[in-house]
Amino acid sequence: MMIWTLVILIIILVLVIGISTFVGWQLTHPKKKPVDDSPENYGLNWKDVTFASRKQDVKLDGWFLEAESEPAVSKRITIIMSHGYAGTRLEKGLPALALAKALVEAGHHVLMFDFRNSGRSEGNTTTIGYLEKDDILGAIDWVKSTATAPTPILLIGFSMGGTASILAAAEEKSVSGVITDSAFSQLYPYLKDNLPVWSKLPRIPFTPLILFILPKLIGVNIHAVDALAATDGIAPRPVLFIHSRDDLAIPYTNSVQMQERHPNDFELWLTTQAGHVGSFQIQPEAYIVRVLKFITKL
Repeated sequence: MMIWTLVILIIILVLVIGISTFVGWQLTHPKKKPVDDSPENYGLNWKDVTFASRKQDVKLDGWFLEAESEPAVSKRITIIMSHGYAGTRLEKGLPALALAKALVEAGHHVLMFDFRNSGRSEGNTTTIGYLEKDDILGAIDWVKSTATAPTPILLIGFSMGGTASILAAAEEKSVSGVITDSAFSQLYPYLKDNLPVWSKLPRIPFTPLILFILPKLIGVNIHAVDALAATDGIAPRPVLFIHSRDDLAIPYTNSVQMQERHPNDFELWLTTQAGHVGSFQIQPEAYIVRVLKFITKL
């Protein structure tokens, strides 16, 4: 009888480990979504661009939207927009092209691109900020190498893209400022508390197992995705954190935590009644005003 009990326990253990490994693999290898919209549909002029991630391991695909008019209230800047987990440059929850249109019409250049393993870019693994930081650094390198008239650079990132933008700005002093929308502050604590939102599995026993297996599965240090610590490398450069109090995917306290790290340099705009990365959709005019006002500080 004891032998059969042991066999059953071993089978259960193998199943739990197998499910954890499978889900961890699925979470880091999400299926690419199509880029099925175009700047043309928003009356924008653009050019297709490709560039390498800073570590030269993947080629990334994007659009460069060049402003024709001069800014009315500030000098021209170049904005690099970064999308969220398992998304594309379109960030359809906004949609990003609508925000880009407002920024271009205000006289600023915009670079939109797909992270690795997203949209039209190369790669087959999503690392939830770890290597996506290098993708943003590659975008910065492209802007700096192709600009005929250098401009200040602003990073705008949504969800995972916001976290990766913080990490990138901490390393790249040419970044003048950062805006994040619905970013998480630290990957390991976030996943420890919120992984069931993404895995659709019970917290016990799956969350600890997935967090143990995941770094070994994709070869990354998830503790290094620490935007909270990275903010120390950004201040006194300005950061604007945008987050909805009703975000069920990434709690707004993540942004509060980062803003409070350097309250004299960082701003926080908390909205209500919006879902994850949903503030622009709820309050587009107020959102654009906030972003353009922030740009005047760069």
